[in-house]
Amino acid sequence: MRVLLVEDSTRLRTYLARGLQRAGFAVDTAADGEEGLYFALSGGHDAIILDLMLPKRDGLSLLKELRARDIKTHVLILTAKDTVEDRVKGLDTGADDYLVKPFALEELLARVQALVRRSYGVKTSRLSFGELEIDMVRRVASRSGKELSLKPREYSLLEYLALRAGELVTRTEIEQHIYDERVEPTSNVVDSAICSLRKAIDTPDKASIIHTRRGMGYMFQGPGS
Repeated sequence: MRVLLVEDSTRLRTYLARGLQRAGFAVDTAADGEEGLYFALSGGHDAIILDLMLPKRDGLSLLKELRARDIKTHVLILTAKDTVEDRVKGLDTGADDYLVKPFALEELLARVQALVRRSYGVKTSRLSFGELEIDMVRRVASRSGKELSLKPREYSLLEYLALRAGELVTRTEIEQHIYDERVEPTSNVVDSAICSLRKAIDTPDKASIIHTRRGMGYMFQGPGS
């Protein structure tokens, strides 16, 4: 999943970006409000982490602009302000959650993961498709009760496809939501990733969970779904 992190503190921005990447997120970062607005308007983010005290454009102004432009991406506000009035103002402007500094990285990750689930209309942290189960808190998947050995990117790809189960997912969408780095148009990196994931989650006696729509993309159809 792709997250936009808008934070002017170089030290905190670097720390949070690394923590998010270790948790399997693709991350875009911005150091000021104008840069943050540019990235946010480009779309493709599953959640936005937004500091309030930013140079060039403050966080509330940025958030207000996004909502005025009908950008519905869920936003988690970071701030050192801890008054009820400040929290209410942020939520009234269009924020979806609020985290006061200082905070534990684990709490931020849990809140971001919850926002991502909400953006796909999922309220539970566990997805179940027949004998295939995906635990989005532990970030592990199992089949018939046996935990699968998945690399971080394989898990992220599985989670993204599962959250969009039954929908056609294009290669471009996978590139935008899963990969930090830019993928070359002629690259077969997505096809290779899908092939690797199939080997990890499929069983020889059953049809693949991930169906290819030639020239269009992929569709996740879990067993029993």
